[in-house]
Amino acid sequence: MTTAYDAVVLAGGAARRLGGVDKPGLRVGGRALLDRVLAACAGARLTVVVGDPRPTVRPVRWTRERPAGTGPVAALAAGAAALGTTAAGATDLHAPGEAVPGAADAGAPVAEAAGAGTGGEADAPGAERDATAGAAGPRAPEAVLVLSADLPFLGEATVHRLLAALDAEPDAEAAFLTDADGRDQPLVAVYRAAPLRRALDELRHAHRGLDHLPLRFLALGLRVVRVPAGPDEASASFDCDTWEDIATARARIRDHGAVLDEWITAVKTELGLDLDVDTGVLLDLARDAAHGVARPAAPLTTFLVGYAAAKAAEDGTAPADAVAEAARKAAALAQRWAAEQDEAG
Repeated sequence: MTTAYDAVVLAGGAARRLGGVDKPGLRVGGRALLDRVLAACAGARLTVVVGDPRPTVRPVRWTRERPAGTGPVAALAAGAAALGTTAAGATDLHAPGEAVPGAADAGAPVAEAAGAGTGGEADAPGAERDATAGAAGPRAPEAVLVLSADLPFLGEATVHRLLAALDAEPDAEAAFLTDADGRDQPLVAVYRAAPLRRALDELRHAHRGLDHLPLRFLALGLRVVRVPAGPDEASASFDCDTWEDIATARARIRDHGAVLDEWITAVKTELGLDLDVDTGVLLDLARDAAHGVARPAAPLTTFLVGYAAAKAAEDGTAPADAVAEAARKAAALAQRWAAEQDEAG
């Protein structure tokens, strides 16, 4: 999927059914709910999170609806304004605290948390301001992905399906994921920027503001294509509104067939690593070391392989290739070690 897109993540709800806790910061599978959603939309050109700034797994831009807590439609308008969708599709990036043109009704100054370890960003990669009035700056993507921050099982595959569905229907103005019961999920959806801006403006005019409007009103003004959740993404729209939902998500992480992938992803996130790990190669190595040498040799050997791979990567070897080569050498050594023991009988 090559469709460019921006993303708006709504992370400022009151979480009343959770007792008012910081829901985006709750952890499922060792990762904050917000970080899990940010991983699913990692391909976005620019990501705006509507909520209070906090450390995140990758750089984002922060904003807030004003007054805070006035509902998802107002929050979405604030996020769209921060993206610059109010500027007829043109990129409009702002410094911390700067007002966003066209955002007055949403009450949305851009509040950025820039700097190492904060998850903030000054400008998105490849984006820059116009140096002079009227200069042709880079254009924002036509597609805007809109997500809630409490989707523990959303993956990039679902995002790509939504983008593909919108791309395949030129007359459609939005693509909504639908759950197993056929219900629209307007917070797991992709919108065309101009129609989204138009629909928000129409709602603002019709209701004299956007405060506390239900999201279903937004869909009434748009031509929507529905995208049923596939069998491998049945939980993509599962959201965490209650402690029971949190418990269900945490249990599902540990009992489904991808528990190792979940764990590896959590470890990579915690250590700040961007590396594709061939778990099969490492598990085979651990098995060979445990059976051919001694059980404690398994974790020690895999640690040494990782260290050797890091050293090789410093010299210019691709990290994945470095891991594979170090694992191959260590596995061959473990097999030779076992063969000698067999010969000694």
